Amino acid sequence: MRQPNRRIAVAVFGAVALCAGSALAAPAALPDDMTLGDPKAKVKLVEYASLSCSHCATFNNEVFPAFKKKYIDTGKVHYTLREILTPPAQVAAAGFITARCAGKDNYFTVVDAVFRGHEEMVKTGDARAVLVGAAKLGGMSEAQFEACLSDTANLDALNARVAKNAKDGGITGTPTFVFNGKKVKEGEITAAELDAAVAAASKR
Repeated sequence: MRQPNRRIAVAVFGAVALCAGSALAAPAALPDDMTLGDPKAKVKLVEYASLSCSHCATFNNEVFPAFKKKYIDTGKVHYTLREILTPPAQVAAAGFITARCAGKDNYFTVVDAVFRGHEEMVKTGDARAVLVGAAKLGGMSEAQFEACLSDTANLDALNARVAKNAKDGGITGTPTFVFNGKKVKEGEITAAELDAAVAAASKR
C-alpha cells in the first residue's frame, strides 16, 4: 500500500491485533476525547477503533449511521471514539492525525471519509489519495495535509493517546464497544446487539 508519509511509516506506535479478543472498564472522559451527542446522556458508548481496520469500517459504513440517528442525535447516547492503531498502522495513524488537524468540528467528517475509502485503499493500494480526499472534506488543503503529517508533534501526541487507550482499556482487538464502563462486544456488532446494549445500560 502506498505510504501516506514516510515519517508516519517508520514512527508509529506498535499496532494492536488486527481486528477483534477482553477489555477492562473504560476510563473516565479525557480532555482530548472526540465525542458526539449529549454529554449528560445516561448511556455512554466508547468505541475503540482503528482507521485501518476492516471491521471498524464496516461498522462505520453500515451500522453506525442508523445508530447515530436513533440514539446519538436524539440525546439518548453519548458516543466517544478512542483511537487505536492496527496494521497497516501508518495508514491508521495518518488518518487520525489528519482528523485531529481538521479540528473538533470536522474530526468525524474526516474519520467517516477514511472509513468509506477503506475498500478503495485496499483495491488500489493508494492510501494517500483517500487521505487527501478526506482532508479536503474536513476543510484542509493538500498543503495543510502535508504539513499536518510532517509535524512530529502530531505523531507524538497520537502515540501517547493510543498507548493510553490500549493500556487503560485493555484493548486486544478492534472494534471494541464499551457501554457505561462495561465491555459489550469485541469485533463487528449488529444493530440488534446495539439496541440490547443500550437497553441494558439504560437500566444501570
